Amino acid sequence: MGKRTVVAVVAALALSACTATPPPPLVPSTPGMTVIPKEKVNEVVVGVDDVKGGYNPHTLASQSAVTTALASLLLPSTFRTDGDGSPRMDLDLLVSAEVTSAEPYTVTYTIRRDASWSDSAPIAAEDFVYLWQRMRTEPGVVDPAGYRLIDDIASREGGKVVEVVFSKPYPGWRSLFHDLLPAHLLKDAPGGWAAALGDSFPATAGPFAVRTLDQPRGEIILERSDRFWEQPPVLDRVTLRRANQHDTIEALNAGDAQVALIRADAIALKDVEELGRTTALTTSVVPRPEIVQVLLRPASPKLEDVRVRTAVMRSLDRDELIAVGSRSGPSADLRADSQVTPPTSAGYTPTLPALTGDPVQLLTEAGFTRTGSLWERDGKPLELTIAAPAGVEPYVTVANQVQRQLSLSGIAARVLTTQPNALFGQDLADTGTSDSTVDIAVVPQPDTGDSASVLASSFGCRTSPDDGGTPIPANLAGFCDQAVQPVIEQALSGEVLLADALESIEPVLWQQAVAMPLFQVADLLVALSEVQGVTAGAPLAGPLSEARTWRREDR
Repeated sequence: MGKRTVVAVVAALALSACTATPPPPLVPSTPGMTVIPKEKVNEVVVGVDDVKGGYNPHTLASQSAVTTALASLLLPSTFRTDGDGSPRMDLDLLVSAEVTSAEPYTVTYTIRRDASWSDSAPIAAEDFVYLWQRMRTEPGVVDPAGYRLIDDIASREGGKVVEVVFSKPYPGWRSLFHDLLPAHLLKDAPGGWAAALGDSFPATAGPFAVRTLDQPRGEIILERSDRFWEQPPVLDRVTLRRANQHDTIEALNAGDAQVALIRADAIALKDVEELGRTTALTTSVVPRPEIVQVLLRPASPKLEDVRVRTAVMRSLDRDELIAVGSRSGPSADLRADSQVTPPTSAGYTPTLPALTGDPVQLLTEAGFTRTGSLWERDGKPLELTIAAPAGVEPYVTVANQVQRQLSLSGIAARVLTTQPNALFGQDLADTGTSDSTVDIAVVPQPDTGDSASVLASSFGCRTSPDDGGTPIPANLAGFCDQAVQPVIEQALSGEVLLADALESIEPVLWQQAVAMPLFQVADLLVALSEVQGVTAGAPLAGPLSEARTWRREDR
């Protein structure tokens, strides 16, 4: 090394020793967003209950208000929900979508030429194929019935024209292919479908892109995407920030947050009311497309007898479960008294019958006797396993209350909290007869806007490819009733009106004591007056679906 080189190196080291090392720049999770100097950022901070991982909107394990928000801002959809709940073709993605053949029933989508992922890969037919293949085969997915009707997907014009061929007519086809995923990055990714969008978004195709996704710190930062081909958002940045309800309300009071979306309890409602006396704000209730339900699984050997299921259901105090789970928050007014449609749906009709039947008589008829404090049969106590997704509320709280109520009735029970991916992907997909079988599950029933598909996905059968086409359960409950299956299929294909189908099916479902729906989950939306355009959003979409049009007056 020459003398001049040595001097230069020493000088450089000396300079670095007396100069503060700048922090490393934030590296975006996905390319394509505009980096804005902090002092000039036009930002809205949204306080939320949690930002924990699992952001795949198509899995039951990932359902949350944050997942819905991220999907609406980062992922492309063929149709979105209008304010009246009807589907509207998304012109950001599609040029057209229409039924082009009745036999076979075919829907043709034409994708915009300029629609692409943030890594410049085109949004194309392979994204449709990937979602279809996963939704029809993977366990624990949201509302798969419509996807199972698809026979084939063909591609034309470089993947920009997509022809979807169905085995039978499907009037609900507009509910399919929302929140498309980047197939070119996920189809061969480590971990497969189970890990898809587990903790990041490898590519996006919306008005925002991910700048930071920091689960330990509880913060997700979205910034305007400069690769979005349509009208850009007004805001530079939307930040989702985790805090408990008290701290979120304090952040609103201090101006550190401008919007909050929380599953408020009675205390939080009172705190927000008090804040409103000194601060200009608006509040609204935002129902999620999610019903809290208690499933009594016929797939369980202990509950395969309808008399035992009915006795267990009659041993539960439904009103108390609703009160405990809703915490006297907005959900308390959204009692779910129907097996299929949520209270906020346009087609909602309460079908809850008078709950009759003596648990003592039913268990006695099923061969049980009360010995001491427990019900027993053949010298073995009736002991049930109640499962709920670990760390997900209100499901764990409701599960614990179910356990307490059953114990008071002489039915031994234990609560098993399992990681959501394992619960929905394995435990509730198992219809075996092992001792580890889940007997009762406290889980969500999502709503996708197509109640016929929800009916088929929640209570329908499918044919087993390994057993000569024998009908088997195709739902979390492990329920398959050949008496109602033909009507379910007719409702799905539009051969009978959904209202007529539900009129005959709902009484059977209540009689079979398979599911006890409790209430629809709802969040409280709070927005300071300095942010304009914040509303509850369209049904199924949530308030952040409109974040691209939000405006902040003080910036």
